[in-house]
Amino acid sequence: MLDINLIREQPDLVRKALRDRQLDASPVDSILELDERRRAILTEVEALKAERNAVSKEIGQMKDATQRQVKIEAMRAVGDKIASLDQEVRKVEEELQAVTAAIPNIPDPRVPLGRDENENVVIKTVGQLPEYDFGPKAHWDLGPALGILDFERGVKITGSRFYVLSGAGARLQRALISWMLDLHTRQGYTEKYPPFMVKAATLFGAGQLPKFADNLYHDVEEDLWMVPTAEVPLTGLHMDEILDEASLPFFYTAYTPCFRREKMSAGRDVRGIKRGHQFDKVEMYIFCKPEESDKMLEKLRTDAEQTCAELGLTYRVKRLCTGDLGFGAQMTYDIEVWSPGCNEWLEVSSVSNDGDFQARRANIKYRPSDGGKVRFVHTLNGSGLGMPRTLIAVLENGQQADGSVRVPEVLRPWMGGVSVISNQ
Repeated sequence: MLDINLIREQPDLVRKALRDRQLDASPVDSILELDERRRAILTEVEALKAERNAVSKEIGQMKDATQRQVKIEAMRAVGDKIASLDQEVRKVEEELQAVTAAIPNIPDPRVPLGRDENENVVIKTVGQLPEYDFGPKAHWDLGPALGILDFERGVKITGSRFYVLSGAGARLQRALISWMLDLHTRQGYTEKYPPFMVKAATLFGAGQLPKFADNLYHDVEEDLWMVPTAEVPLTGLHMDEILDEASLPFFYTAYTPCFRREKMSAGRDVRGIKRGHQFDKVEMYIFCKPEESDKMLEKLRTDAEQTCAELGLTYRVKRLCTGDLGFGAQMTYDIEVWSPGCNEWLEVSSVSNDGDFQARRANIKYRPSDGGKVRFVHTLNGSGLGMPRTLIAVLENGQQADGSVRVPEVLRPWMGGVSVISNQ
């Protein structure tokens, strides 16, 4: 959430940020009007309370019962007016909170201007596109042929966009998750195993509510929400806390299944397992001081890149433009791996610096060692990596002429030493 003082003092900056994101800037005017109205009411309330306090002292010194009663009646009317204004303030504050909570973060000045994903900037490509002396298969053909990917039973169990991984396919998915968690631990992250369901307040703190309510799965009876990413419970770990400066930064990693009601366009990604309502992801997350967040964003990017490199995948890094930035992000890098069967680049990681945007929503601060005023931390997050696209890339890049799949060397200890997946 943006600082109300920033909106109040630099409204043109916020308007420009919204326009750069290809969004309507008129909510800024609504915020300023509500803020002015709130402050006017509060000023009136304070004046009435001061009057009531002064008259109350005066009443205590009055000896004439009739005059005292007149004053008491007058102050009763003032009290009713104060109560009415307090109620009005609460209503205005609720409106102000709702409008302000819907304003996205302000892009970093270094973020390229652009309308949509087509104007993202590729900053580097690592590796060469693989060449084959046979026609590489897409995972939707390769997986079923190997007996490790079952679309029909996934649809039978649940519905479209669901599937079942079997045998070596299920083990490969588990191997990827376990290996990535161990890699991130070696990179300096502390592994967490958070709940897969959270409170609405946790989702609000992470910037998911209220904006993305329609994309989330909600247990209405218990008022709990299935996590759309481990970023949500990891943000919530320090919600409403004041941390010690000396303890920062915090580096966390976590695996969770992720649940999202994907609003899929007709005809888009209709084949395979690239998009679905349920998927697995390993997340990296950092809490740090504001002056460290630039450096931490580069660490996240480097660590995510190492994951791709050790899997032997050709990948590229993009800097997202203003029109494609996520709601809470100031700056984001996307990492995409090449998938020869699909014949396309697949996004497997987004690493973002959210500045103090989430910290303001979740009320996460730190106390400087010099005893100064508490400050909001900065939060950063990155996929390290996301499934099933990493699984797709491993299968399609590792395929061989006989239809088998070579398992990346780093995963073999988690595959019981299996180096090749053959027809089951």
